[in-house]
Amino acid sequence: MRIKLDYGTDGLEVDLPDERTTIIEPVFLEALPNPHEALIAALRAPIGRPPLGDLVRPGQKIAISVCDITRPQPRPQMLRALFEEMPGIDPRDVTILIATGTHRANTPDELARMLGADTINRACQIVNHDSRDDSTLAHVGETRTGVPIYLNKKWLAADVRITTGFVEPHFFAGFSGGAKMVAPGLAGLKTVLVLHDAKRIGSPHATWGVIEGNPVQDDVREIARTTGVTFSIDVTLNRDQEITAVFAGELFAEHGQACAFSKESVMCPVDVPFDVVLTTNSGYPLDQNLYQAVKGMSAAAKVIRSGGTIVCAAECRDGLPNHGSYGQVLASRPTPAALLEMINTPGYAIPDAWQVQVQAQIQMKARVLVKNGFMSDAEIRAAHFEPVADVRRGVCDALAAAGPAATLCVLPQGPQTIPYLR
Repeated sequence: MRIKLDYGTDGLEVDLPDERTTIIEPVFLEALPNPHEALIAALRAPIGRPPLGDLVRPGQKIAISVCDITRPQPRPQMLRALFEEMPGIDPRDVTILIATGTHRANTPDELARMLGADTINRACQIVNHDSRDDSTLAHVGETRTGVPIYLNKKWLAADVRITTGFVEPHFFAGFSGGAKMVAPGLAGLKTVLVLHDAKRIGSPHATWGVIEGNPVQDDVREIARTTGVTFSIDVTLNRDQEITAVFAGELFAEHGQACAFSKESVMCPVDVPFDVVLTTNSGYPLDQNLYQAVKGMSAAAKVIRSGGTIVCAAECRDGLPNHGSYGQVLASRPTPAALLEMINTPGYAIPDAWQVQVQAQIQMKARVLVKNGFMSDAEIRAAHFEPVADVRRGVCDALAAAGPAATLCVLPQGPQTIPYLR
């Protein structure tokens, strides 16, 4: 059979054996016929909040949190609707905060693509959050579990705080969107290091689709609740990155409904694990570096048998990437087992170690091959993976090694579909 994988911007077609092959994709939802009308309707009839227009007035300082370049959020549409529902607000009183978390700042060209001409041409301030710049952060206490709360000063100083995001399953926070647009999105590195420490990431409840009882989400939500969010709006998207539903209003109420809606279409139970799983990282922008591609591997790991093989196709146009500490942590030990031992050492705290921890946990369970378009074989091996130039050959060789009854699962959209054992 010929299958198109989400890979980069153009996709990757691959011929695979059709025997004993299971293809798992999310239930395809049609795009809303008029997403702008749906956005406006949600802002005017929100969940658990008065309409947005009743919550803002001229002269107030307004902060809006949006996703960074690594997320396919429909920012221009969402921002346009927000501005339409805040008539009389001076754009100079509005700050759009790019919720980078610990990621790099987005470039001017990226900001133009991300936000659209309408937003760029307004007089509002656009700020890349910087988790490492202490001068831009304020300490506002601790959570009940001891997470120090450092947040962006511009967010805290605003009279009206609005989060915008999109909801899909997340490999250790349960789901994206919602409170994540405050922390880690606008949090300081000191906060994120604890939110993503080894104990929390290693919890069996810190996984795809779990909100209640997830130690990462518990603290993320407490931070948002403690510091206050005036209004929130989240959307869900289909494979074509088109809006399929809109949820707005009180942060936890709207996000809960968005998560339930997302789970129905993207989480799929299976009866037995597979010998080989072929996955992606959902194409660009999610597969722009190897760090992000761990999410696609994590989706595959939910249904791989112990000792099986995961083949991940991720374009990685930004390499490791060359910012952050992911490469540094990977290079500090020779094997995944040694990396896990290091990360679990009491007191160990390095940015991006959480991604290495998830990666190493996967590699303790299965062999992982990586197909990419920009990194050398030596770079892939240095990251503890096995390079593969031809996806079909990698899959077929893994099936042959597993025996004549070997089974294959294909996740063409990677973590846009999350399989799990019943």
